[in-house]
Amino acid sequence: MRVIAVEEAFSAPDVIPWSMGGSGDDLGGQWLKEVGSRLADLTDQRLAEMDAGGVDMQVLSLTTPGVEVIDDPAEAVAAARRVNDYLAGVIAAHPTRFAGFAALPLQDPDAAVVELRRAVEELGLKGVLHNDHVRGHYLDEPQFRPLWAELERLGVTLYIHPAAIPADDWQVFAGYPELNMMAWGWTARVGGHALRLIHGGVFDDFPGASVTLGHMGELLPFQLARLDSRYKVVNSSNKMRHLPSHYVRNNLYVTTSGVCSHAALLGATHAVGIDRVLFAVDYPFESTVEAVEFLRTAPYAPADIERIAHGNAERVLHL
Repeated sequence: MRVIAVEEAFSAPDVIPWSMGGSGDDLGGQWLKEVGSRLADLTDQRLAEMDAGGVDMQVLSLTTPGVEVIDDPAEAVAAARRVNDYLAGVIAAHPTRFAGFAALPLQDPDAAVVELRRAVEELGLKGVLHNDHVRGHYLDEPQFRPLWAELERLGVTLYIHPAAIPADDWQVFAGYPELNMMAWGWTARVGGHALRLIHGGVFDDFPGASVTLGHMGELLPFQLARLDSRYKVVNSSNKMRHLPSHYVRNNLYVTTSGVCSHAALLGATHAVGIDRVLFAVDYPFESTVEAVEFLRTAPYAPADIERIAHGNAERVLHL
């Protein structure tokens, strides 16, 4: 069975040093060292782990903090170009093993549209991965409408990934760094960002645009009934053409990254449809061997496992 993993991180130390931001002190030093080494390696160790685990192709993306944290827009534009050129070179050297998502300098939305067009049409990248916010700004804001227009025109998805450095502090997590990070805080923030796009009318304006969410859809598939029922009773100026669940089922894709749970997978495929769920490992933060075993033993017919394993990725990402 062909296996394509679609949320697989790399770093570009010469462009943007990798870090976990302020949360790094809350993680084990040895774990950070090992992850950092594997992020920077794009051939030897990575390919060996893919072979050992049974992954045929990784769709690579620049890890957090990414170009999103750069203050100067012109510097962000230059950094994004360097990252995308570097990524395209790696893919060209291993075209059957790697594809990639572009990094965009959204500090300058007009320049980001230009870079998106170049990344897809000239470099052959398959979409965009964006690390949540741009210095506190979210992608439902008016200045980003040209980006959505170009994503729709090109027919590529935008993958929203958590940002290690949050836009603000949530008091509920004070004193509990383990909750503020990967276990819960990142899911809540990214899921909230996706809901801003829905309620902000992005998909009403651009019905052909799509967003991809990792970690089993940042739990949104399990909230559809609640999202719909509460939207009906809240007096809001944000009026949508459809209920929230419509956009989750028609404009969002879900990946399995970091959630090796058959119960969660069954719930997600039931909620959004099996054709909208893609396999991912979340390399190198998760185990390739465990993730592939979770996929191979999923309680589905072989044809449905094939869709999750590679068929949906091939269709959505034009692989």
